[in-house]
Amino acid sequence: MTLSIVIPIYNEEENVQILHEKLKEVLDSLKNEYEILFVDDGSTDRTLPILEEIQAKDKRVIVLSLRRNFGQTAAFAAGFDFATGDIIVTMDGDLQNDPADIPKLLALIKDNDLVSGWRKKRKDPFFSRRLPSVAANWLISKVTGVKLHDYGCSLKAYRRDVIKNLKLYGEMHRFIPAVASWYGVRIAEVETVHYPRLRGSSKYGVSRTIKVVLDLITVKFLQSFSTKPIQFFGPIGIISGFLGFIISVYLTLDKIFFGHDIGGRPLLLLGALLIIVGIQLIGMGLLGEMLVRVYHESQRKPIYVIKKILGPENK
Repeated sequence: MTLSIVIPIYNEEENVQILHEKLKEVLDSLKNEYEILFVDDGSTDRTLPILEEIQAKDKRVIVLSLRRNFGQTAAFAAGFDFATGDIIVTMDGDLQNDPADIPKLLALIKDNDLVSGWRKKRKDPFFSRRLPSVAANWLISKVTGVKLHDYGCSLKAYRRDVIKNLKLYGEMHRFIPAVASWYGVRIAEVETVHYPRLRGSSKYGVSRTIKVVLDLITVKFLQSFSTKPIQFFGPIGIISGFLGFIISVYLTLDKIFFGHDIGGRPLLLLGALLIIVGIQLIGMGLLGEMLVRVYHESQRKPIYVIKKILGPENK
C-alpha cells in the first residue's frame, strides 16, 4: 500500500519546515512507500522557497506551485491529479492537524473507502469558528444524509479509486464524503487531535458560511438529481401550473355565473404567473434532461460505478 500525502499551503512560511519534519518522522515509521505533495496555492511570503529547499533534500517531496491563489479546493484537486498512491491522505498545513493521527486513518481505511477525521476537542475560537462549524456540520448531515461530526476537518484518507473519480469546484472539498456517497462508498470517522494555531494567521472566516450554503445546495442537487433534472423541476412546475389552472377556472366560473369583474383582480395575475412559471420549470427540466444526455454521451461517462467484477471471463 503506497501513500500520497496532499497538503495545500498558503502563506505558511513559519510552519512548513516543522510540518515536514513531523510528517517524515511518522511516515518513516510506517512500512509503506510514500510521497508528500505540497501544493503552494500562490503564497506571497517565503513559503515556496522553503518548500524548494525541503524538496532538494527530500526526494519523496513533490512541490506543486500554482500561478496564483486559486483556493483550497483547487489546491486539493491539483494534489489529487498528481498523487500516485493507493491511499491519499489530506491535511492542513498550519500544524493544527497532527501527523501522528495518520496511522489511525490507515487502520480504518483497510475496511472502508474514506476515513474522515473528527476534531472532537477543537482548539479554535468558539464564536468565529466552532459555532458556525457545528451548525454547518448539522445542516450538511441533514441535507446530504451522510452523517459526519466534522465535515470541515481536512485530515482525511481516501482510496485512490474514490478520489480519482471526483471533480471538485467552488468550495466542494469539504463535501467530498457527501459527493462520494453517490458511488456507494463506505465511510468511517475517527477522533483526531487538534491543536491551536501557534504561527501564522488563519485563512478562514465567517464569510465562508455563505459559500458553504450555496455549495451545499449544489451538492444536494448533484447528489439526487444530476442524472434526472426533470424529476426536480417537473413536480414543482406541475404543482405551480395546476394551481394557476385552478385559479383561472375559478375566476372564469365567477365571471360566467356571477358576472363579477375579474380584469383588475390580483388573483388573475397570480393564476397567470403560476401557469407561466410552471411551463418554464417543466421546460427547464426538459432542457436539463437533454444536457445531461449530451454530457454523458459525449464524455462517455457511465451512470453507474462497478465495485468489482468476478469471473475469469471478465479479466
